[in-house]
Amino acid sequence: MPELRDCRFPELGSPYDDALCEAAAYVLEHFEPIAILACGSIVAGNPDPGSDFDLYVIHREPWRQRVQKRFCGVATEIFVNSPESVSAYLESERFRPMAAHMLVTGFPVLESDPEVAALRDRARGVLAEPPALDAEQALFERYAGALMVEDAADVIERDAEAASLLATEAVHHAARMRFRLAGRFVPRHKDLLAELDRLDAPLGRDVRVFLSTGDSRERLELACSIADQVFDARGFFEWESARVPVASVPTEQAP
Repeated sequence: MPELRDCRFPELGSPYDDALCEAAAYVLEHFEPIAILACGSIVAGNPDPGSDFDLYVIHREPWRQRVQKRFCGVATEIFVNSPESVSAYLESERFRPMAAHMLVTGFPVLESDPEVAALRDRARGVLAEPPALDAEQALFERYAGALMVEDAADVIERDAEAASLLATEAVHHAARMRFRLAGRFVPRHKDLLAELDRLDAPLGRDVRVFLSTGDSRERLELACSIADQVFDARGFFEWESARVPVASVPTEQAP
């Protein structure tokens, strides 16, 4: 059973040093971890005023849990998972691999099992190979975004606020899709605009102008322009999906 003396800590400065030590003590008291990884902008050395700790905890129990607490006044999100659930996250989080990112960038406060090292190696492989958006997926995503713009145009005369909300959803969808079309991981929300500026400066500029504009009609026009750039459409267009076999319905087993 690991103890606090088995842990090691990065030098973060006040109040983060004490907060992380207190958080680790809490994890050791309430769980039986084989790994504790401290993640996020605080550990990376570039926290915002409201930044929190992310603690990724791996244990061998067959359940997962999320705990949110403050330690020494510092907000902390604790994600508790088994190796099996971590492995499932690495498989399923294709375009926003949050688990892989925490495994790779997290500081190992505690790492007492070879299986954790294997999971971290696998996470590095996930981050090294961003997934490609296939033609079928791209078509569906284009259509979904284009319909949002069309819906915004449909309601602007009778409900400008609803039109603005729909246009905002369409633009957000376009910004994320731009990364997927480029074979890139979708950044976290706080970094989305800054990374979009780097990936596609004209589109990034248009998105920023859209977000800073209060006039509903101007927002709709900008959303249409953004849709043209990313979706190559701003409403309904004809298409058909591939034929997907229907899975056989399982029958009840005889007693």
